[in-house]
Amino acid sequence: MRRNRFTARLVAALMAATPAVAVATTGGTAANPPTPAEPVLQTFALTVHREEAAGRMWLVADRGGARTAELARRATEPFSLVGVTWSDPKAVPAGAIEVRTRGAATGRWTSWQRLETDNPDASAGAGGPHARGASDPLWVGPSDGVQARVAGAALPTGLRVDLINPDAREGVAARVPVAGGAAGREERAGVAGKVALPLRPVPRMVTRAGWRADESIVEEPPEYTGAVQVMFVHHTATGNGYGCAQSAGIVRGIEAYHVRSKGWNDIGYNFLVDKCGQIFEGRAGGVHRSVLGAHTLGFNANASAIAVIGDYRSVAVPARARAAVAQVAAYKLGAGRNSALGRVRLVSTGSDRYPAGKTAILYRISGHRDTGRTECPGNSLYALLPSIRRMAGAAPAGLRYRGVNAATRRAGRYYTKGPAGPAWDLDTPTRMLDRFEVWVDGRLAAAVPGGHRQAPVRLTPGEHLVTVKAVHLSGRIATTSAKIVADAVAPAFTRAPLVSLREGAVGATAPVRVDWGLSDTSGVRSVRISGETLTGAARGITDTVRLGAPETWSVSVTDQAGNTRNGAVTRTPVVLTEAGAPRTGTWRTVRDRGHLGGAAGAASAAGSSLTWRFTGSSVALLAARTAMSGRVRVYLDGAFQGVVDLRSGEPQYRRSVWTRTWRSSGTHTVRVRAEGTTGRPSVVLDGLVYLR
Repeated sequence: MRRNRFTARLVAALMAATPAVAVATTGGTAANPPTPAEPVLQTFALTVHREEAAGRMWLVADRGGARTAELARRATEPFSLVGVTWSDPKAVPAGAIEVRTRGAATGRWTSWQRLETDNPDASAGAGGPHARGASDPLWVGPSDGVQARVAGAALPTGLRVDLINPDAREGVAARVPVAGGAAGREERAGVAGKVALPLRPVPRMVTRAGWRADESIVEEPPEYTGAVQVMFVHHTATGNGYGCAQSAGIVRGIEAYHVRSKGWNDIGYNFLVDKCGQIFEGRAGGVHRSVLGAHTLGFNANASAIAVIGDYRSVAVPARARAAVAQVAAYKLGAGRNSALGRVRLVSTGSDRYPAGKTAILYRISGHRDTGRTECPGNSLYALLPSIRRMAGAAPAGLRYRGVNAATRRAGRYYTKGPAGPAWDLDTPTRMLDRFEVWVDGRLAAAVPGGHRQAPVRLTPGEHLVTVKAVHLSGRIATTSAKIVADAVAPAFTRAPLVSLREGAVGATAPVRVDWGLSDTSGVRSVRISGETLTGAARGITDTVRLGAPETWSVSVTDQAGNTRNGAVTRTPVVLTEAGAPRTGTWRTVRDRGHLGGAAGAASAAGSSLTWRFTGSSVALLAARTAMSGRVRVYLDGAFQGVVDLRSGEPQYRRSVWTRTWRSSGTHTVRVRAEGTTGRPSVVLDGLVYLR
C-alpha cells in the first residue's frame, strides 16, 4: 500500500509539473514569425491514479471498484466551451465525466456539471492517426478557470481537458506556463484581449546586490524544480538582539556559514525576513523562479523556504515579520495557483521524520518541524502559522466602490459622458495584492497594479455593468459591481422654450408662463432658468414681465451624465387699449384708478364690439369683473372662440380673462362682442396685451 501511494504521488507530481499546451492559429515564416495569439485551444492532462507492479501499470480501483482521474482547479486563458478527450476514438469511459468552471466576469465557480459521453465516434477511423475520443462539449460562456474529474470502472488513456475560445483574436500574447520561466511570464501573459495585464508584483525586498552577497563563493549555477507546492517557514536561531540596520550583515554571515562552513553552494534559504519586516533575496537564481534550495531535508524540490531572522522558541513574532512571511508565501504559492490554505501530498527523498519514499501530507505553509525532528521555527512562530495561512490564502477583503470619477450617482446608477474612472477601496493591504481588473459587461476593459485604486475605461452609449475584480497574490479574487450609464448626448428640446400670457391681474407687469419640452436617454438631472435651479422633472414656470420691456428667459438643461443643452426666448409685452380699437354699437368711457391707465370702455347693448389687430406670439383680453358683469363673445381671425363670463363675486380690475399662444409670431385679429346678457348686460374692457 505504501508503494502504491508513492507511485501515485510521483506520477501526480510529474504530471503537475508538465506545462499546459496552448495552441494558437496564427501563421508566419522564419523571417516573419507569427504574431503571438491568444490560444484557441488549451489542453490540460488529467492525473490518473495508477498502481505499479511486476513492471505493469494499471488503474487503481477506489472503494466500490471505481477508478478516478482529475484535473485540479486552475486558472486558464479565456475560453467558452469545454470537453474531455482521450487517445482512442473508439473508447468510451465507463463512468461519469464532470467539470466545473469559473466565470470570467464574476469569478464564481459553477457547480459540477456532467458531460455526456453516449455519442460514439462518427469518423469510423477516417479522422486519421490524430483522432481522439471525446465527450459532448459544454458551452459555459466566458470563463477563466476549470476543474475536472472522471470516475468509472474503466478509463481510457490520454485523458485531457480541452478548452475552446471561439473569440480568440490574433495579435494577442498566449500564456504557455513553463516551470522556471522568466519573471512574470510563467505566471500570466502580458496581454488579455487588447488589455495589458500588469506583471505579477514581486514583493519589495533587498536583493542579493543590496545585501552584498559574495557571488565569488557561489561556484555552481542554480538548479530549478517544478512549481512551488509548499512554503516552509524557518527561523535562523541566530538570536534576537539585533537592530534592523544590521540585518543585511546577518544575511551575509549566514551565506558565508552555509557555503564555507557547511560546504553548500549558496545560502540555503530562498528568502529571509527580519523582525522589522524587511525581506531579503536568499539563494541566487531569481525570486520569481522555482530555485532548488537547501533548507528542508527530504523536501527541497518543488518547495521554497523563508527564514525569519532570530530565535522564536519563546519570543513573540513582530506583526511586520508575520505579514512579510504571508506575502512571500502568497507570492510563491499563488504563482502555481496553489492555495495557501490547502494541503499537499509530497514524497520524501529522505529525512529523519519521513524516510525516502514515504508520503507526507503537509500544509501548503508548513514549519520546518513538520518534516524533520527539530524545534524550528520555534514555538512562537509555529503557533502563528494558521494565521499566516489565513493571511496568505485570503481573498481580498472589503472591496467596495468608492465612486466613479467624472460621473454622478442617482438611484443606484452612475452616469457619465463616456470616459469613466471606477474608484474603489478595500481592506486588504496593498502588499498582498496582485492586481485589479475592470470588466465591462463581462469583457476585460482595464487592468492596473495592486497599488492602484482607480482605472479609466471608456464606455459605449448605454447602460453597462462594470465589475472591479481584485486579485490577491494567492490567486483568490473578490468583485464588486456597479451599473454605469454612458451618455454623451445632451438633452433635446422636444418643445423649444415658449412664453405664454396667462390669466391674472395686469398692472405694471403681465402674468406669463414659460414652458418647454425635453427628452434625454439618461434622464434630466436639473433645469436652470434665469438664475433659478429646478428639478429635472420641471417643464415650466410662472412669472411676470414688465409691460413694454423686453425680457429674455434662458433655459439650461443638464442630464444625469452632465451633458447640457441651452435654449432662450425673448418677448416684449405690449398693451393695446380700448380707446384705439375700431368699434361697433354703443360704448362709453368709464374712469377709475382700478382700470388700466385709469379708463376703460363699457357697453350694454348687445352686439357692441371692439376689434384689435396685432403681430405677436401670445395675446390676452383684459376686462373688469363684477357681480353685475355680463358675457362677451370672442372671435380670433374671424373664427368664434367661445364665450367669456365676466361675473365675479368680488370686483376685479384689469384682469386677463382669455388668452391664446402660438409657436411663432404672426399677425392676428381679435374681435370682442357684448352678448347683452339678461339682467346683467354691461361689460367693461381694458384692451389687449400681446407679446412680440
